[in-house]
Amino acid sequence: MTREEKNIELQSLTERIAGLSSFYLTDSSTLDVAKINKFRRLCHEKGVQFKVVKNTLLKKALQASEQDFEGLYELLSGPTSLMYAEEMSLSAKVLKEFRESNDRPILKGAYIDGSFFIGDDKIKELASLKSKEELLGEVIGLLQSPVTNVISALSSGGNTIAGILQTLSEKE
Repeated sequence: MTREEKNIELQSLTERIAGLSSFYLTDSSTLDVAKINKFRRLCHEKGVQFKVVKNTLLKKALQASEQDFEGLYELLSGPTSLMYAEEMSLSAKVLKEFRESNDRPILKGAYIDGSFFIGDDKIKELASLKSKEELLGEVIGLLQSPVTNVISALSSGGNTIAGILQTLSEKE
């Protein structure tokens, strides 16, 4: 790679990282060609971007970013791949699915909305994260359920309140 190619790749990588709220660093070094191609196809089918990156370029791109990625610098040794998708847990779901029948790629670490998740043992936790749409749906459902309960109580409350008043008046 010439210096000019490195600068272009660095600029591209810096711009890409700046636009991401989450990304994953993996090691897929021991996968043979057939398995890595199978993994790449799975990523493509699920809408996950997968790219093998040079550690020095990735570190420079992380440092050039306005965010603090210092917690990930120690992971930048050995073969490294960058994975990202629009939905923050999608990359972890793809890793988890592929790992059911393979021992790689392993998760080195992940960055999600300002938090670092270090280590391969975090795959299940990250795969279970809900998307923003799912969380918004749950919040809206929770906000609507009390209103629905109040409305149904008020609509059937005419009979209930009258019944309670009648019972109380008869009791005296």
